[in-house]
Amino acid sequence: MKLLVFGGTKFLGRGVVEAAGAHDVTLVNRGRTNPDLYPDVETIELDLTADLEPLHGRQWDAAIDMDPTQLPRETRRRAEAVDVGHYVFVSTISVYSDTSQPIDESSALFDPPDPEPEAFDPEQYGGLKVGSERVVQEVFGERSAIARAGLIVGPHDPTDRFTYWPRRLAEGGTVLAPGNPEQRVQLIDARDLGAFLVLLAEQRTSGIFNATGPAEPLTLGETLERIGGADRLMWVDSQTLLDAGVGPWMELPLWLPGEEYAGLLQADISRALAAGLTFRPLEETARDTLEWSLEAGEQRPTLSREKERELLAGA
Repeated sequence: MKLLVFGGTKFLGRGVVEAAGAHDVTLVNRGRTNPDLYPDVETIELDLTADLEPLHGRQWDAAIDMDPTQLPRETRRRAEAVDVGHYVFVSTISVYSDTSQPIDESSALFDPPDPEPEAFDPEQYGGLKVGSERVVQEVFGERSAIARAGLIVGPHDPTDRFTYWPRRLAEGGTVLAPGNPEQRVQLIDARDLGAFLVLLAEQRTSGIFNATGPAEPLTLGETLERIGGADRLMWVDSQTLLDAGVGPWMELPLWLPGEEYAGLLQADISRALAAGLTFRPLEETARDTLEWSLEAGEQRPTLSREKERELLAGA
């Protein structure tokens, strides 16, 4: 299969390229992030907000679009510029407007912003993704698949939204565990998501899919235990952490107190499972993430050890 990939050298893109090893892959990116990562893979160096002429006059069996520009008008430009048989677009479960309850692919969505902002606005992230989804469906119809990704984790993750836990638990000592151990958790290894995207392209699967995991329900307590911290966890209730100014999700990853966003961790993935989505063990993801993280060095700041000690002392 001749496969066109927008991106491909940072995080999720690596998972796509590795899963597509049997195919004839062409990458399209600016050539700035890890430009020497795949020397044997054709790369078209291109600013996707500029002239797309290098994409004209060529044909590919399928394209995987990881939405590097995050604006519907730019999604339209590249969708209309390429001659492909099938188009796989990476969206997000953040498109759902009511995340206080479990969600499936038919749940209510945000409206695309009107007018569309001149530059990407993270406050309108969900609506912008909805706008891009509609563009893809308009241009390709049944020749498209949309994967609404949940929390993507694993090696090369630039956000540290999962990496914190393998690193912290590997350090040892008493570990602050946030909130309720029964809180639901959903996440997906970038390599598993990449393989699913390639599968959708290979099989010309159409439709919309919530793409997160695992296959069976998972709690925060089980997650931390399986990463390796069952005997060192000290659970601190959510209100104590909030009163101390601890930030959920980004400062203390995987912790999402309250009901407002609980549905983001309870997405129905039955449609993706039926289409072939599979998962490696959580322990493998944690081990590989830790190994990569230790080699990579410091990541994005999360809960400091000093602040953790203060919270544990007052618990």
